[in-house]
Amino acid sequence: MKKWMVISTIVSLFIVSACGGNTNNGGNNGGNNGGAATNAPAATDAASEAPAASEDITPEEGATLVVWDSKNERGFIDGIAKEFTEKYGIPVKVEDVESPDQVGKLLTDGPAGIGADVVTFPHDSLGKAVAAGILLPNDFYADTTKADNAEAAVNAVTSGDVLYGYPRSVETYGLFYNKDLVKTPPTSFEEIIEFSKTFNDAGSNKYALMWELGNFYFNYPFIATTGGYVFGDNGTNPADIGLNNDGAVEGVKVYQSLKNILPIESGDATADIIQGKFADKSLAMTITGPWKVGDFKNLGINFGVVPVPTIGGKAAVSFSGVKAWYVNSFSKYPNAARLFAHYVSSKESQLKSFQYNGAIPANKEAMEDPIFKADEISSGFAAQFVNSQAMPSIPEMGGVWDPIGAAFSDVWNAGKDPKAALDNAVQQIKDASQGAAQ
Repeated sequence: MKKWMVISTIVSLFIVSACGGNTNNGGNNGGNNGGAATNAPAATDAASEAPAASEDITPEEGATLVVWDSKNERGFIDGIAKEFTEKYGIPVKVEDVESPDQVGKLLTDGPAGIGADVVTFPHDSLGKAVAAGILLPNDFYADTTKADNAEAAVNAVTSGDVLYGYPRSVETYGLFYNKDLVKTPPTSFEEIIEFSKTFNDAGSNKYALMWELGNFYFNYPFIATTGGYVFGDNGTNPADIGLNNDGAVEGVKVYQSLKNILPIESGDATADIIQGKFADKSLAMTITGPWKVGDFKNLGINFGVVPVPTIGGKAAVSFSGVKAWYVNSFSKYPNAARLFAHYVSSKESQLKSFQYNGAIPANKEAMEDPIFKADEISSGFAAQFVNSQAMPSIPEMGGVWDPIGAAFSDVWNAGKDPKAALDNAVQQIKDASQGAAQ
């Protein structure tokens, strides 16, 4: 299951993506189409500060900006646009374009001179945007961006050693536990195994832990925690595949051993089945992401979220996604656009986005801010994000999901040797890549 394709289009409680979007009625590359944001809410204390003027780039005389953002984010972005205009005297017009649609739209609207000056989208579309030449590097604010934000977030919005994005929010998964059943959340899979000895009842399908067993997105900790990886060079080198190295094999052996406490077929661990069992208390824990928080709350489950348990004594390494702001390379006002992208991605702005929409900040200080830390669920995801790796965004990633997913299923359902299953998956990935190159 290509989970990130789903995650890019949903973001539940934290980055909820509404359906649809308006077409652009005039960008800011061919004329003055900007207008000050209206009906914006008052700024909160958390977002009232801005970078010192001496640290800012000099915007073009008479600059106006157009910014694209998802419709459901308007409460946040309208407020930031108003603050920015009041501080810098640069009018900002916000237009509704859903985040997953922005790269495709900018591919045509950018060169035509009608695209937005500043856009925002998930990092898995970065490679496509860079290849098309529609983005300006984050150069003037590069050092600040790298210093202020989590390393995994910075890596995710970097392509070919060039930083392009201004991180906005992050997403990964964690361990959900029912507080009525689990008084102290486990920190290791060994602790989960011990808990299962007193909780499990296979006859009534009652289990300590269940997750989507055949989904590589959630199984990545069993590859990466012990030293495996998808592609080398931070996910950018398709010639270097680390899915079957010694570390990966070690982790998948741990995965295989967990069938002792979850004796079911991988196909029987679907999202719907897991949700039902978590709700009726026949499941104590699951591994999933923030998009399920709303569902679980609506079901009345008393739950908490903590990092994925350690594997082999090492902090679990999960997949993560990063949403960021980018500057259109065809912008008529590139300096003003850079200034806005920096302003809207600041610590204060990221905290305000959290307050409006529950978006988990990428900024390291924001993650430690009392406003954010007071939210147990969000801070649980943030703690896991620190140990995450951004999902590779290169085209070759598309050929990974099916072979590696099949390998995990063979290991779980058929008891296949982990090394043999992973070797077979890697060979399929290489064959597909070579076929595509011919």
